[in-house]
Amino acid sequence: MTSTAGSAGPTDAVTPPPSDPTDRTRRRFSRAERWVHRTTGVLMLVCVVSAACLYIPQLAELVGRRYLVVTVHEWSGLLLPAPVLLGLGSRAFRADLRRLNRFLPHDREWLGAVRRRDARPGSRPAGKFNAGQKIYAAWIAGAVLVMLGTGLLMWFTGFGPLLWRTSATFVHDWLALAIGIVLIGHIGMAYGDPQARRGMRTGSVERAWAEREHSLWKEED
Repeated sequence: MTSTAGSAGPTDAVTPPPSDPTDRTRRRFSRAERWVHRTTGVLMLVCVVSAACLYIPQLAELVGRRYLVVTVHEWSGLLLPAPVLLGLGSRAFRADLRRLNRFLPHDREWLGAVRRRDARPGSRPAGKFNAGQKIYAAWIAGAVLVMLGTGLLMWFTGFGPLLWRTSATFVHDWLALAIGIVLIGHIGMAYGDPQARRGMRTGSVERAWAEREHSLWKEED
C-alpha cells in the first residue's frame, strides 16, 4: 500500500533521518597540532636512537660512522623546538598551550584520586587535559630546554672553562637517561588508551570517551 502526499496510512514506513557520524565523535586536535606532535616525536626518536648509538658500546660498534651519528644527534636536537615554534601560528595550538599551562583545583583532585588508585567514574575530573598530561608537558618542555642548553655548551668546546663543559656533560647524560625512561612511560600510557591514540592520529575521539575521561572539557570550552 502506498500513500500520496498529504495522506497517511497504517502501513506507511517512517524513514528516520540519516545519522550524523559526528554526533558520536568530538574534535580533539587540529591538523596543525597533530603535525607538531608527530614532527616532535620523530625528532625526539632520532635524538634518543642516535644518543644510544653513541653511548652504548654494542650499538656504537654495530652502527659505526660515529661522526655521522654525532652530526645527526646534534642537528636533531637543535631542531627539536622548531615544530613547537612553528605551531604557535595555529590558534588551536595556542589555546591548548594555555590549557596545559593552567593547573586548576580539579587537577589536584585528579592527582589525589590517582594516588588513592580510585578509578570510580567521576573520581578523576579533568578538562581537555588531565593533571598527568599537564605535568608531563611541563616536564618534557623544561627538559628539552636544558638538554638544548647543555648540548650547546658541549658542542662549543673551545669556549668557557672546562668546568662548564664537564658539568654540562654530566647533566646532559643523566637527563637524557631520565627522558628516555619518561618517554617509555608516555608511549606505554598511549598504547594503553586507544582513544587517546585515535585523537592524535585522526583528530577526533568518541564522545562517550571524552565525557568519561575528560568530564570538564565542555566547561572549559
